[in-house]
Amino acid sequence: MMGRLKSDQGQLFYEFDLSDAIPEDHLVRKIDTALDLSWLRSDLAPHYSSTGRPSIDPELMIRMLIVGYVFAIRSERLICREVQANLAYRWFCKLGIEDAVPDHSAFSRARNERFREADVFRRVFERVVEACIAGGLVGGEGFAVDASLIAADANKQRSIAGQDWRRDRDPARSSRAVKEYLTTLDDTAWGAASDVIPKFVSPSDPAAQWTGAHKGPAFFAYSDNYLIDVKFGVILDVEASRAIRQAEVGAAKTMIERTEERFGLKPERLVGDTAFGAAPMLNWLVEEKGIAPHVSVSDKSKRDDGTFSRSDFRYDPTADVYHCPGGKQLGTSGTVHEGKTLLYRASKLDCEVCPLKPQCCPKEPSRKIPRDIHEHARDVARSFAGTEAFEQSRRQRKKIEMRFAHLKRILRLGRLRLRGPRGAQDEFVLAAIAQNLRRLASLVARPPPAHAPCIA
Repeated sequence: MMGRLKSDQGQLFYEFDLSDAIPEDHLVRKIDTALDLSWLRSDLAPHYSSTGRPSIDPELMIRMLIVGYVFAIRSERLICREVQANLAYRWFCKLGIEDAVPDHSAFSRARNERFREADVFRRVFERVVEACIAGGLVGGEGFAVDASLIAADANKQRSIAGQDWRRDRDPARSSRAVKEYLTTLDDTAWGAASDVIPKFVSPSDPAAQWTGAHKGPAFFAYSDNYLIDVKFGVILDVEASRAIRQAEVGAAKTMIERTEERFGLKPERLVGDTAFGAAPMLNWLVEEKGIAPHVSVSDKSKRDDGTFSRSDFRYDPTADVYHCPGGKQLGTSGTVHEGKTLLYRASKLDCEVCPLKPQCCPKEPSRKIPRDIHEHARDVARSFAGTEAFEQSRRQRKKIEMRFAHLKRILRLGRLRLRGPRGAQDEFVLAAIAQNLRRLASLVARPPPAHAPCIA
């Protein structure tokens, strides 16, 4: 006989255990096992008044934000609606079936005030990384670094020319995003990264960089910088920066130093693309940090006109001279040009009678070889190229590219909602928390113990 739905839902009492409604293999169960926020209330206590009306529980707000980023809900208004209707999200947020869900406006105030004052998102991220380390997901031997462009919440039609933007404006009369930008002018990942005036500036978010790096239509963007451990792709650090190479290199240094300071982890090797193959960065890795750079060296010394390239000249570090293919020496005066280059010159008398002059310097009286002051570090990096370990690092670098693909395609963070350097940093850190939690949950999390039934 065909069944029929009950039209009367006015039952007075229900015996209902919210946990029973959540499948044992649901992602929220695994994430809940991996996430520990027991420290949050005590650490945030100094930022709340001891009198007045009780505020919304900060753990509830953090859990709701994590739900949003884990399940790609790109609006705080929509997060509130989903938590209101979705039993699994309610259970994860520790809400009962009749508990009220906070209004979406509460998130903006908490994020801009107490959460930023206490740097809560960064501390939650670090606790998740510690859980990954404790779970054996971090090897500590090899790290990879890279950056990806994320579109900013800025409109080209409302932008102004770069030369018309003035930094000497009154912060008190500026928006929050502009105030944040003005405080980062001396930061190596922001204002101090380059003194080049951008073509366009967005008045609503001046820290966003006008860029055409994707070889398509230009747009305003931030760089999302990741430092990962290559064992399982766990994100060890995350940093927002301007969308230019100098800023990304500065962010990489910050992340490496912060990871060593915070977790006591320093890799034996660092994997990266040619963006991190500039001489100053390589010198920092080799001479200051003692890290093997598995990085393709940025080298423009190869000639394509048929004459000898620098690689055809042999450098003697003992005598600090180059030996040319004709057997003569090129020495240097020791003068550093443009703050980074030494010039090694051959004798004009040697070059005039040399039979190889048409292949060496046909248009010059003598040959000169430029050598970067950090060339030793570049040579160290070149020595790894072609080795089995270097090829393995090249394969492992795909893991960081997969993290960015997951960020944009699964978590749907292709465009920012928040403005300013702090807004971009908050979004990037929350997304990294979500990615690490998903990774941790899929590899080591165990089902939680059963909860006692309750009567509602």
